[in-house]
Amino acid sequence: MGWFVTLATFLVNEILSEPAYLIGIITAVGLIAMKRSTGQIIGGAIKATLGFLLIGAGAGLVTDSLAPLGTMIQGVTGAHGVIPTNEAIVGIAQDQFGSRVAWLMILGFVVSLLLARFTPLRYVFLTGHHMLFMATLLTVVLANGGRSTIAVVAVGGVLLGIMLVAMPAFAHPWTKRVTGSDTVAIGHFGTAGYIVAGAAGKVVGKRSRSTEEMKLPEGLRFLRDSMVATALSMLLIYLVMAVLLLVKEGQKAAFKAFATGTGGAVATDTGNYLMRSVMQGLQFGIAVAVILFGVRTILGELVPAFQGIAQKVVPGALPALDAPIVFPYAQNAVLIGFISSFTGGLIGLALLTWVFNPAFGLALVLPGLVPHFFTGGAAGVYGNATGGRRGAVVGAFLNGLLITFLPALLLKVLGAFGDQNTTFGDADFGWFGALIGNAGKAGGAAGLVVIVLLGLAVLGAAILVQKRVVDTGWDPGAARDALMPRESAVAPAETGTATAAYAKIPPPAGAPAPPPAP
Repeated sequence: MGWFVTLATFLVNEILSEPAYLIGIITAVGLIAMKRSTGQIIGGAIKATLGFLLIGAGAGLVTDSLAPLGTMIQGVTGAHGVIPTNEAIVGIAQDQFGSRVAWLMILGFVVSLLLARFTPLRYVFLTGHHMLFMATLLTVVLANGGRSTIAVVAVGGVLLGIMLVAMPAFAHPWTKRVTGSDTVAIGHFGTAGYIVAGAAGKVVGKRSRSTEEMKLPEGLRFLRDSMVATALSMLLIYLVMAVLLLVKEGQKAAFKAFATGTGGAVATDTGNYLMRSVMQGLQFGIAVAVILFGVRTILGELVPAFQGIAQKVVPGALPALDAPIVFPYAQNAVLIGFISSFTGGLIGLALLTWVFNPAFGLALVLPGLVPHFFTGGAAGVYGNATGGRRGAVVGAFLNGLLITFLPALLLKVLGAFGDQNTTFGDADFGWFGALIGNAGKAGGAAGLVVIVLLGLAVLGAAILVQKRVVDTGWDPGAARDALMPRESAVAPAETGTATAAYAKIPPPAGAPAPPPAP
């Protein structure tokens, strides 16, 4: 039995938890199903893998460039508390629950494929690291009551499989609005924030123009380049926070900001300190450009290859991909969303400090810049798709509140892991983990029955949304289009499902073109 555990652990830790490998394998399988040549299969798989590695490299650059800024913000605000970081809490949990996480993840992926094959939820979740994060969360929550390994793996595997097909379905009407096609879905456990952002945009932004249509004075036309605009914005944010920290804490403490968490050297003087802030802002712009290029690269290989799998293995299935997959469709909205989400996080922290911590004992959740960038940026894109600029601002702001309060609620059900200085950060981990954890407090078989019923309720709701909303072609931005008709609306793509026609938002220049219909 030991070799089975070793093999399962290897598959999860070395292959399935690496999105690049998983995407490469899926691309190769799709090309094989399409009966492509050996060279095309190898080349396509490698290129798709490289595309995801580019996204990872960009994400690493984002993390590195934001680390000193996080130190500055904490120094300026004086806030101390939990910083949600998925990778950190997963690393801590692996020491105690590694083998259970491995088996749960494998079972969950198999269950998701079966559900995609035999239910209307035709989605294949391809974001491997988020599979690992959710598998770890379910393991920690279910094992908290002293349940057996078999119970944890069996029940957790079913719950994971349900979440892998349900969340893309809930978000798909909004995703179609963003992409203008029915060829990809969102596969990321920040989905609740994206739905809230899209719904908020629908309410507040019926007459608000798109973030991508911002008209700038002639002297500011250079800001239309998203890489330049992003880098300049972050440069200004860095300089403001650097000056505030310098005034509040003095040179000795401020100069250490670039050494905390990054392994960098302490700033040598005020000039060096300020110029390093400038450099970090510029590095952030480069990081976003790398992510966007990686997205375009992978879409060019994965989506056409996926048609082979959709036709042969799971007919009619769509690939559910990571959050940055929507970034190229509204690049200005990504930056607006990040800033708005972070603002929501700061206000949420203030509410926790002054109201909810004293009244209910909720932990103080500091706004982590990385989750606010990725989920806030995506929320900005979804909000913009239904509500233009106002939708991007309000939708991402609400996302920021969600990823502040939901982790605080989740900490209540993590047992000993709730005492760590970190927790799971994205919205779906918070609401689903809190539901499962509180249901499990019933204890014994009764608790497991309640947990399974909750999972089945999520599955049933997703099937209902798929049949009544997605398949009927409901467009959440139709009312806005009626008030603000677009001359360049794209005709609806022909798909294998019966969908009504709806106005499409043309992607900006440089965005990946949707593949032809199968």
